[in-house]
Amino acid sequence: MLFNGMSIAVVFVLLVLITIFMGVKIVPQGSKYVIQRLGKFSRTLGPGLHFVIPYVDMVAYKVTTKDIVLDIPSQEVITRDNAVIIANAVAYINIVSPEKAVYGVENYAFAIQNLVQTSLRSIIGEMDLDDALSNRDAIKAKLKGAISDDIADWGITLKTVEIQDINPSPTMQKAMEEQAAAERGRRATVTRADGEKAAAILQAEGRLEASRRDAEAQVVLATASQAAIEKVSEAVKNNELPVMYLLGERYVDAMKDMSTSPNSKLVILPGDIPAAIRALMGGVMK
Repeated sequence: MLFNGMSIAVVFVLLVLITIFMGVKIVPQGSKYVIQRLGKFSRTLGPGLHFVIPYVDMVAYKVTTKDIVLDIPSQEVITRDNAVIIANAVAYINIVSPEKAVYGVENYAFAIQNLVQTSLRSIIGEMDLDDALSNRDAIKAKLKGAISDDIADWGITLKTVEIQDINPSPTMQKAMEEQAAAERGRRATVTRADGEKAAAILQAEGRLEASRRDAEAQVVLATASQAAIEKVSEAVKNNELPVMYLLGERYVDAMKDMSTSPNSKLVILPGDIPAAIRALMGGVMK
C-alpha cells in the first residue's frame, strides 16, 4: 500500500514537471515561434523566455527571421527576337510576419521560386537578345518591382534579387560564334581587296608616270638627234672625209657588237670598207 502511494506521488511529480516544462518556451535569437491554441493561431513569440498554457498552446511553426537566400534554378527563356537563352537568379528575402508566411501560402520558398521564374520569363520575353545580355540591371529592377508586392501579402520582404547567369543556349552560342567568324572573314576579305586595289592603282600610276617620262625622253632624244644631224650636215657640206671617219667608226663598232653576241654564228665584212661607207654617204646625201 505504501509502495503504491509512493508510485502515485512520483508519477504526479513527473507530470507536474512535464507540465511546467511544456509551459515554458525559450525562443533563440534570430527565430520566431508561431503558437496555436486548440488548432487556431494564437500569437507569435519573439526571442526570449515565454510562458504558454500547457496542453492547450503548442508551437506550430518555427520561423527564422534571418535573411534567406533562395536559389532560382536555371531555365530556358525566349527573347522577343526568338533567341533562346538560359537564365537563373538568386533572391534574398526576409520574413517579417511569420504568421502570414506560414498561413498565407503552403510553401513560401517554392512559391517565390516559381514567381521569380515566371516574372523573369515575362521580362526577358519583352527584350531583344542583345538587350537581355547587356542590361542585367534593368532586368533586376523590373524583376524586383514585379514580385515585391506579391510576396508582401505573405509577410515577406524582398531584399534584393540578382541575375546570376544569363547566357545564350548552346545552339544559339554556336550560331553566334559562326556569325562572328563569318563577319571576321568578311572584314578580312574586304581589307585584302582594298589592299590589292590600292596596290593596283599605285602600279598603274607608276606605269603611267614611267610611260610619260619615256615619252618625254624620246622627244628630248629626237630633238637632240635632229640638232646633231643639222650641225653635222652644216659642218660637212662637200667634204666627205669627216663623215667617212664617223660612219666608219660606227660601222666598226656595230660589227664588233655583232661578233661578240652569243647568238651570232657568222659575221660578214665587206672587202672595201671605204667603198661601203661612200655608198652609205651617197644614200644619205641623196
